[in-house]
Amino acid sequence: MNALVERIKKEGKNLGGGILKVDGFINHQVDPVLMDQCGQEFAERFKDIKANKILTAEISGIAPALAAARYLQLPVVYARKRKPITMPDQVLLTLAPSHTKGRTVELIISPEYLGKGDRVLIIDDFLASGETILGLVRLTEVAGAEIIGIGILIEKQFEDGRKKLETLGIPIESLAVIKDMTGSQIIFVE
Repeated sequence: MNALVERIKKEGKNLGGGILKVDGFINHQVDPVLMDQCGQEFAERFKDIKANKILTAEISGIAPALAAARYLQLPVVYARKRKPITMPDQVLLTLAPSHTKGRTVELIISPEYLGKGDRVLIIDDFLASGETILGLVRLTEVAGAEIIGIGILIEKQFEDGRKKLETLGIPIESLAVIKDMTGSQIIFVE
């Protein structure tokens, strides 16, 4: 998707170690126009999969998931990283390593919002190692729901996360794919 790629080229910062800073328009401050365009693109790419819910991880996945949900007219469920007192005692929980946080995080979902019969489209901000998305997949499977697609804003191809997800046998769509971040470069797949 050209608008996202151009924005990364203009404002994204390669911090080294595979870390891409896009805080000015995705992760800390969100550009609603760009997210709307990304949501439209996800809706177009996933219009025929017949999802009934979108699932993402707190917090950076919420903006693209909500934008896609608007166009697909679906609710968004997001995995929390801390259990609020409003959640029931019995929850769906898994652990996933976080590259940017440098530690393992919990992903928690209330079984009230994800269960048998749900057809789930995962939308997230990054695909790097694939571990966060695999955590969302585990939660979906434990809930008895079915994963039917994965949409990613930015894929870091050089971290091989896609290879782990391809074993699921479902559509995986990335709006911007980075093939190399050696040195200070950000090189995209054409």
